[in-house]
Amino acid sequence: MAQRPYIILVGDGMGDHALNDLGGKTPLEAAATPNLDRLASEGELGRVRTVPKGMEPGSDVANLTLMGYDPKRYHTGRAPLEAAAMGVKLAAGEVAFRCNLVTLSGPPGAEIMEDYSAGHIGSEEAATLIGALQAALGSKEFRFHPGVSYRHLLVWQGGYSQVASTPPHDISGQPVAPYLKKLNLMALLELMGKARPVLEGHPVNRTRVERGQRPANAIWLWGQGHAPQMPTLSERFDLSGAVVSAVDLVRGIGRYAGLEALDVPGMTGWLDTNYAGKVAAALSALAPGRLVYLHVEAPDEASHGGSLENKVKAIEDFDRLVVGPVINGLPKGARVLAVTDHYTPLSIKTHSDEPVPYALWGEGVKPSGAAGFNEREAAEGPLIEPGHQLLERLLAP
Repeated sequence: MAQRPYIILVGDGMGDHALNDLGGKTPLEAAATPNLDRLASEGELGRVRTVPKGMEPGSDVANLTLMGYDPKRYHTGRAPLEAAAMGVKLAAGEVAFRCNLVTLSGPPGAEIMEDYSAGHIGSEEAATLIGALQAALGSKEFRFHPGVSYRHLLVWQGGYSQVASTPPHDISGQPVAPYLKKLNLMALLELMGKARPVLEGHPVNRTRVERGQRPANAIWLWGQGHAPQMPTLSERFDLSGAVVSAVDLVRGIGRYAGLEALDVPGMTGWLDTNYAGKVAAALSALAPGRLVYLHVEAPDEASHGGSLENKVKAIEDFDRLVVGPVINGLPKGARVLAVTDHYTPLSIKTHSDEPVPYALWGEGVKPSGAAGFNEREAAEGPLIEPGHQLLERLLAP
């Protein structure tokens, strides 16, 4: 099936609701996005349901959909996908948990989730803290593995996956006690409790406090699951390629899909990421019969932080520093899919499950003539449901 070069450009969490602060516009409508608007006008603009009804609107579910996999069939949890990106192979009976380094504040028993990212802690400092946790608490039963920034991994040998965990970015500014009670698994609660003194007394955190930065004074466990069983894109569509992302979750999905996870120096998942390096790596991997999945995390992080200014900047950076240079550097005959994986409304600072805008552009695609790439214009176009069929639309002759 796959004959052309194909590239999917994902601006994570760009979708949003109309805001009074923007005169009734969404951030996508308010942002300057000439390159996305070109794709929308010259290509097919519509919406895709990336989160099947009844499933949690997580990036794991949504990005599985965008890579062409039905999450109802293949989703087992977020953390196993991140494990794949980190080169951590899960054996039978092992359960992976996402292990955030977070900042909790308040007195014992009344702590709140002050920051789900511990101030977007750097990977080097974070790796030192995860190493300290492994030295102090690691065992045959529990193993800590360092990841990127605040995103890390816990592997539990013989563990349970059927527990009620909560993403920490869903409870920013809220008391954590009700969610710990909901988790209701003593082995994990004890581990999280033992991690507190290890982290709070560590020199890395003492230095962060002295510099006025938020300490990574706790861990938060969530997104658990066993390793999934997925066919590769090569097996399904005779398609090879690569994934370019700072986020282990997306890199892990790509690896399960049979794509190469490219390493780009300076990828951070934030506004300071190496956009030019990501674009260069993506374009160098493009060729007929190859798919590149280029993912940018910054709009989602800005939304979780509740910053309208940062969200608009992240969207404009995605358009100017990613979409534009990709369009200008495409090989002949390439086809482009620009899309967001899910809404992350600033009003709630977490994900929601509305269908999201997409623009399909390239040879053989009928122009929509839409005025721009945004939620309102996309609602006038087709709705792709189930969403995993959008990949086949991209690959169609």
